[in-house]
Amino acid sequence: MNISEKKKKLEKILKKNRKILIAYSGGVDSTFLLKFAIDCLGVENVGVLIEKAELYSENEVKFAEDFARALGVKVFIYNSKKLADKTFNRNPIDRCFYCKKDLFSHLASVAKKEGFNAIADGSNFDDISDYRPGNKAKSMFGVISPLQLAEFRKKDIRELSKKMGLPTWNKPQMACLASRIPYGEKITKERLERICRAEEYLRRIGFLEVRVRDYDKMCRIEVSPDDIAKIVNIRKKIIKVLKEIGYACISLDLEGYRTGSMNISITSS
Repeated sequence: MNISEKKKKLEKILKKNRKILIAYSGGVDSTFLLKFAIDCLGVENVGVLIEKAELYSENEVKFAEDFARALGVKVFIYNSKKLADKTFNRNPIDRCFYCKKDLFSHLASVAKKEGFNAIADGSNFDDISDYRPGNKAKSMFGVISPLQLAEFRKKDIRELSKKMGLPTWNKPQMACLASRIPYGEKITKERLERICRAEEYLRRIGFLEVRVRDYDKMCRIEVSPDDIAKIVNIRKKIIKVLKEIGYACISLDLEGYRTGSMNISITSS
């Protein structure tokens, strides 16, 4: 399908559901879905649920809330306590299932109480090829993925977001901070805060596409392959700051940033 056909299909999906509650993160995909849904259904028929948790940067959560309120949709805030879930913080390979189960359960509860006909997330067509144990939770609670159903890929979403004037059109891909910790290693508030501080520092000095993979006192930095030479040139400055944050050993991944690098041991087995 071309872009025009995908837009028509997405509009048809949204109009069929009439009134929709979106799990909103402030990222590229969910922001595009939110704005498209408003344009298609009217602001009064669209709502968002934003999760506040230790897993997400406070800056990202604030952006999501501010942007959604500026658009005029009804905003619901879910203050989740993921680290209180002993199964989740043991960090099994299906960690995302427990995370999404909690989120979608709350999403479904709010939707029922507030009279929404459908609940949705921002998964796109490219996500089908990635390891996504959270998809099981989607089916449990009837969560739809309109962008995926309409076969929107990330490049389509960025292209249209730019045309629509959305500030997220060129925003780097985001994921919960727990995705930086190897499976089987305990997720703690200390580790999440350390990852967040390190990544926010690296973004401030110009590395927009970045991940700090946390191996307790060691970390592995992933940046865009185009930025590898740049980060090497200022490595002493970075080492100093990351050691102050709490890392004793700092390494650079020469392969560069790629989605789902922590899933390699699973997907290749």
